[in-house]
This record gives sequence, C-alpha cells and structure tokens, in this order.
Amino acid sequence: MDRLHTQADWIERALKVLPAGGFGNFDPNVIIARGKGSRVWDEDGREYVDYLIGSGPMLLGHGHPEVMEAVLEQLPNGMTFFANNAKGIELAEAIVDAVPCCEQVRFVASGGEADMYAMRLARAYTGRDKILKFEGGYHGMSAEAQMSLAPAMLTNFPQAVPDSAGIPQSVADQMLIAPFNDLEAVAALMSEHSDIAAIIVEPLQRIIPAMPGFLQGLRDLCDKHSVLLIFDEIVTGFRLAYGGAQEKYGVTPDICTLGKIIGGGFPLAALGGSSEVMQHFNKDAIGADKWLMQLGTLSGNPVAAAAGLKTMEVLKRDGAYDTLRKHGAALQDMQSKALTDAGIAHRICGDETLFDLFFTDNPCRDYRTARHDNPRMNVVYNDALRANGVFKSPGKMYPSLALTQDDLALTRNAIEQAIPILKESLGN
Repeated sequence: MDRLHTQADWIERALKVLPAGGFGNFDPNVIIARGKGSRVWDEDGREYVDYLIGSGPMLLGHGHPEVMEAVLEQLPNGMTFFANNAKGIELAEAIVDAVPCCEQVRFVASGGEADMYAMRLARAYTGRDKILKFEGGYHGMSAEAQMSLAPAMLTNFPQAVPDSAGIPQSVADQMLIAPFNDLEAVAALMSEHSDIAAIIVEPLQRIIPAMPGFLQGLRDLCDKHSVLLIFDEIVTGFRLAYGGAQEKYGVTPDICTLGKIIGGGFPLAALGGSSEVMQHFNKDAIGADKWLMQLGTLSGNPVAAAAGLKTMEVLKRDGAYDTLRKHGAALQDMQSKALTDAGIAHRICGDETLFDLFFTDNPCRDYRTARHDNPRMNVVYNDALRANGVFKSPGKMYPSLALTQDDLALTRNAIEQAIPILKESLGN
C-alpha cells in the first residue's frame, strides 16, 4: 500500500473532479485498489470477501487465470476494430447455442443500451408504441427504463413516474406500469390497450422471484394479444443457469438482453431473438422504413469477447452451477439461522445465485412489499458486515465460484459480529 495515497486522499481528489465524488454506482467512500479471486482490497489495504463482484460480472472471481490468459492472448492482436472480428463471432455462436430465444444476436457495450434497443426493436417489429414494464424493474438508464424504477411516490397503476429529471412527459405517456407478480393487472391492461408493443420484465426482478405460473402467464398473454415478450437477462443470463432464466423457468421470450457475465468483466452486452425479429437490424432484408439503426464504437470488442467466451466455457463445465448454488444456500442459511436465533424478523428473498434479505415478516411479492419495516436496520447490518470484512451492496449478495470455505467462515463470523450491533440498534 502506498501511504502517500490513502483512501482519504483519493476521496478528496474524487470530490474535486466527480459529481458527488463518485462514478454514480457504489458508495464513493470506498476506493477499491485491487481484486483477486474472491477478495478485494481498498486503498488503505483493508481486505474483504467480495459479494458485490462488480455488480455481477465477476462470477468466476477476480483475475481468473484462464480468463486472464485469453485476454492476454488477444491483446497483441488488437484491442478494438469497429469491424467484425473472429472472437465476437465465436461469442455470438456460443450465445445462440446456449440461450433458447436467440437465433441471432447484436452486440452493444452495456446492459442499459441492450434494453433500450430491445424496446425499440419491439416497436419496430410490431408497429406499436407502448411498452409495459413492472414497478421496481430495472432496465438501465434510458428514458423509458427510468420510469417507476424506484418511485418515492406510489401512484395508481398504470401511471408511470419518472425517476430522473430531464425526461419529457411524452415518454411517460408511452409507458404502462404494472405490479410485478400480478397477472390479473397485466391482463386488464392488455385488454384496455391495443397499442402495446412489448412487455419487458426481469425474470427475477432485482431479487424478487416470479411466482409459479407468472412468467408463463405473461408468455400466454403476449401470444394472445400479439405482443412481444422481452426478458431482461442482463443479471440472470448465465447466472441462474447456463441458459439463464429461460432454461431455469422453461419460458422462452421473443427477445432477451444479456450482459455482465458475457463480457467476463469487460464492457459488453447483447440482445437476441428470432431471425425474423432480428432482421430489423438488416436494412437490405427489411427495407429502410422498418430498419432499426444501431452501431457502437466498442460493440463486439474482441478483448471483451475473448473474456466472455472463456468465462462461458468455465461455467459450462460439470458442477459449476451446483457449486454456485451450494455457496448461495450456505450464505442464506447462515444469515437466516443467526437472525432467527436472535429473534430478528427477516425474509431471505431471491435465488441461491443472487439474493438478499429484508427485515420484515411480510412476503416479498413486488416493489411495494419487498421492503424493510425499518430501513435503518439494513444500514446498520451492512455497515457491520463491511466493518468485519464482508463487501456487498445494500440490496444484493452475489455469490461467486471463487468462494472458499475460509471465505464462508469469515462471512459467518461477520454475521455473528453484526447481530449484537443490530440488536443494540433496536434497543434490545
């Protein structure tokens, strides 16, 4: 550690050149210096077990040797071309082979970009304008996506509430908002509105699981009304299963978006669908009036493609997902047991591969029910975990394949240390 550049020094420098001192992502008071395997270190040398893992991409852990080798092999051959390259084509083939809905894919640089194009593609294909999304669903930073993501004001459905300044009212007018896990509400909206191009949904909404039959119900309603179904699998793709949520839940959308894991830690995302739908990216095939223009300087970047290909190869090996789920189940169990023994009400919400807990007795069904009875408890708990060497976001825990038994033991100890602090905060 270079003591001439402490974490406090970096925070001070960041405040001068970055709005609010950060990149807009994670707590700007943490400056990560490096990561290796399941661990990260901050600029003061503090070591943590990493359950943030870059918000999902580092499923194999940091600096996986095979991924590093693949990247180093590609680098001397070129970093980007703004032209087709073999690694990008190989990655597209691997995605088409793995993901049920994908006959063709188009690369972009970020998940939010993929979601934006997926909605635009649905509009181009159907000739309709409106998009139905679910309250609390996250689909990037486009104007459409920033509708009712985390509304502080709960309005009547299907009114869309912008989460950001700078979004015209005309955007809200083209968005319909429904409660997650409520098929009756969706059916009613689709009966009332004949101009819906698509439903966009996270099959696992943040960490809220779809109730049995919900995703298939959406598929059936879309078929009935000739509406496209978009699965936002930026997070769930290659995490819930090798074929993503489509494989795990047995429901195939018309379009899906993929990101995070397919770039192996580098900026890369994709959207995919049937050849018929994807032809709207082909001007010669579809004609100028139905053509969807899309280009990006780093789309299909060969370094990212090489990292993603190797990551997918490792994930495809026998036992990878069994191991990931075993780690996740252990993390769920150790938290639930400690909190139950302490008499603290809680709910574990999510999948073994991605989850967190809410301090509540209530079921977590949608945006309005998946919340803490006392949000301060979540702050105290996560602060205590971090103070004891566990690094995670305030609302998600991402297990990785890099976790070891030592990591799990350290995490169990951190939870045990956090419990009395949590009880003290409750006045117990």
